Amino acid sequence: MPLPPKHLLHVFPTFAVGGSQMRFAQLVRLHGARYRHTVIALDGNYDMAGRLTGLPVTCHQFPFDKRKLLDSWRRFRTTLRLLRPEVLLTYNWGAIEWALINRLESVARHIHIEDGFGPEEAVKQLRRRIWTRRLALSGRSTTVVLPSRNLEQIALGVWSLSPRSVRFIPNGIDCARFGAPARRSPGGPIVIGTVASLRREKNLARLIQAFAALAAARETGAFELLIVGDGAERGSLEQGARELGLGARVRFAGQSDRPEDWLSQMDIFALSSDTEQMPLSVLEAMAAGLPVVATAVGDVAQMVSPENRDYVVPAEDFPAALARLANDNAAWRMIGLANQNKARENFDENVMATRYAALIG
Repeated sequence: MPLPPKHLLHVFPTFAVGGSQMRFAQLVRLHGARYRHTVIALDGNYDMAGRLTGLPVTCHQFPFDKRKLLDSWRRFRTTLRLLRPEVLLTYNWGAIEWALINRLESVARHIHIEDGFGPEEAVKQLRRRIWTRRLALSGRSTTVVLPSRNLEQIALGVWSLSPRSVRFIPNGIDCARFGAPARRSPGGPIVIGTVASLRREKNLARLIQAFAALAAARETGAFELLIVGDGAERGSLEQGARELGLGARVRFAGQSDRPEDWLSQMDIFALSSDTEQMPLSVLEAMAAGLPVVATAVGDVAQMVSPENRDYVVPAEDFPAALARLANDNAAWRMIGLANQNKARENFDENVMATRYAALIG
């Protein structure tokens, strides 16, 4: 008689559409009936649930008042005891209280997945958070998963976690999904594009300003900027594009469930973030055969092919790197092919799923 699926409780700061949530959906799909999943979104946003139809996922509504700290902690503890997961998975700083309570209560084996930091920690780790992470994540039943070598170094060095409790598991993607032939129009404008949540730390204003300088140096219609995604910064970004006189040369496509359809329209992928670790969007662009121009954040320089690394640069050099690649068609075609080969060899989603299954059990 087969064993019942193991019950996993996932606590997210938000279950809005984002990188952590997209990877969760990948793993649920790839692991099939091996596990059943309960999701708690601490901000009450369960937008990602709409993409999980037919999968073994239950969303547990959990209203609470964060201003009432002691009451919130009691509710966290009560909910943990009520749901009795076999494994608790917490995500990023926003769910650290659940990690801390589980360490004190020893309800379940614990896996904490850290994907990166908000803008308040983009430059330097906050001391209070360092000590909290050390306390919450150093229990014997806790394993900390990092998708980037940069984060792994922080966990071992800054947080002082034991190497025995730290696992490096890089993100993976469905390379075949993103490897469809490009549908770019011969003789049309060179399309520089990005796929991102329009949040402050993504610094899309940097990309728009760099594009404006590039466009000003060439005849009208030579370049187009395509921004795929949505978020709180969209209004100010659209206004900034208008003030720079870019008009129809910047296209805001909004949120999309099929980024591959938009990537196939691009010639160059751009990442202008202030902080990242191992962005899925870069892996998807690589699998789509695109060259990448990026700020030197997280593991991006190690992710891309050796041929692409000259275009992963400090933020102040981003406009020049974008112009250099955009004006060298032969280079971006060669780099795109090298990136695609590296994505297929190193970042396939099935390898990622196998590693997570071995860890979860």
